[in-house]
Amino acid sequence: MIETSELRRVSTLYSDTFELPLTEGHRFPIEKYRLLRERLQVSEFRDQLEFCLPDAATDRELLLVHTPDYLEKLNQGTLSQIEERRIGFPWSPAMVERSRRSTGATLGAACAALRDGVGVHLAGGTHHAFSDHGQGFCVFNDVAVAIRVLQAERLIQRAVVIDLDVHQGNGTAAIFADDRDVFTFSMHGERNFPFAKCHGDLDIALPDGTTDESYLADLRDALNDHLPLATADFVFYLAGADPYEHDRLGKLKLTKAGLAERDQLVFSACNRHEIPVTVVLAGGYAQVIDDVVDINAATIGALLKFQSPGCSGDR
Repeated sequence: MIETSELRRVSTLYSDTFELPLTEGHRFPIEKYRLLRERLQVSEFRDQLEFCLPDAATDRELLLVHTPDYLEKLNQGTLSQIEERRIGFPWSPAMVERSRRSTGATLGAACAALRDGVGVHLAGGTHHAFSDHGQGFCVFNDVAVAIRVLQAERLIQRAVVIDLDVHQGNGTAAIFADDRDVFTFSMHGERNFPFAKCHGDLDIALPDGTTDESYLADLRDALNDHLPLATADFVFYLAGADPYEHDRLGKLKLTKAGLAERDQLVFSACNRHEIPVTVVLAGGYAQVIDDVVDINAATIGALLKFQSPGCSGDR
């Protein structure tokens, strides 16, 4: 383990200052991102974080994953009602800009991880976005775009996606279905959205009510014996807060302590293999929004205890 006091501050990208206009009463808890940033900015480890605004993802970067037709519809505001309803956000120029900034934030965090060993985006993990459509509050697939940009610029070859959001990363699995250089791992609720799963390289489907003990046992087994971490150049970790026992959309029964141990297991494995890791926070819909902020902040705190040596490279 490398103490963070020996290393530079962790690049922590955020995009909550770019408005995402939602209708009154919308069920997506958009304010969680601002609340998390504000919590971290006064936390005990605030001096270990370097808060950064992201560049917007460019058309060139987005088109490495998304189809020209889909990007054109978003840019011009010509999504059909069905397409817009599938995404779950009302279309607006601000919605597209926020989505570009969020994708750019994940890419920026990945570039920081190549340099420093770790990078953080205080949102992201939009794993339900497919190449030709959005879904489930996901417009662009930020992790997929970041991987494709890093591969295109020959900064990495092989990546592992560790997706521990409670919902299966169906868009990510579909995008990389035929790519042997990207290993997609998702551990999620078996009877939860999306109800039609897209098979990734390793999927662990959990029954409703899964508790800390069995969840952590499955995760240890996957990290130790089934993920190609020894040969990977990079890890993207989707640290969803929604396996939490009081999540409105989760159906699992993990405690805050169990989620903290989950994070420690992932970061320890990345550290052991000396793999750069980018953390994105994915879903979180707890009945009390401060619980989501608690879980996300604990994830960042756990990350600061583990840092892997990065490799040099600039965007």
